[in-house]
Amino acid sequence: MKPEVNEVTEWLQKAYLDLRSARVLLTHEPPVVETACFHCQQAVEKSLKAFLVWRGVAFERVHSLSYLLDVCEGLTPELSSLRDRVDALTPYAVEVRYPGASGEISLEDGQEALTTAEAVWEVVLDLMPAESRSVE
Repeated sequence: MKPEVNEVTEWLQKAYLDLRSARVLLTHEPPVVETACFHCQQAVEKSLKAFLVWRGVAFERVHSLSYLLDVCEGLTPELSSLRDRVDALTPYAVEVRYPGASGEISLEDGQEALTTAEAVWEVVLDLMPAESRSVE
């Protein structure tokens, strides 16, 4: 059974807000890179979950991008090319949020994280029906 379009849109809306937050944080002076990277990881996580909800696929409520991508790739190959880039975002789910857990994250790392999150966002949106894409 397919979910309500509203549920898919809610996931996409949350992902979009994380993308917006990351953009703002990276352009702030000085940039807030660690928090921006966390929002990039969250945007990818929520985008992938939106896709799974749209497809009616149950998934574990986890923060593992690798796991979510595994499930998504079983449904569509379009996300496979982003695997290495997505896996690189995994540490940003937890490690950057606590003292002593992460190393130095550069502005370039943050910009790459944003580029990856935007790429996943675009692929997921392209796979979705038009009525699910009205977020902002």
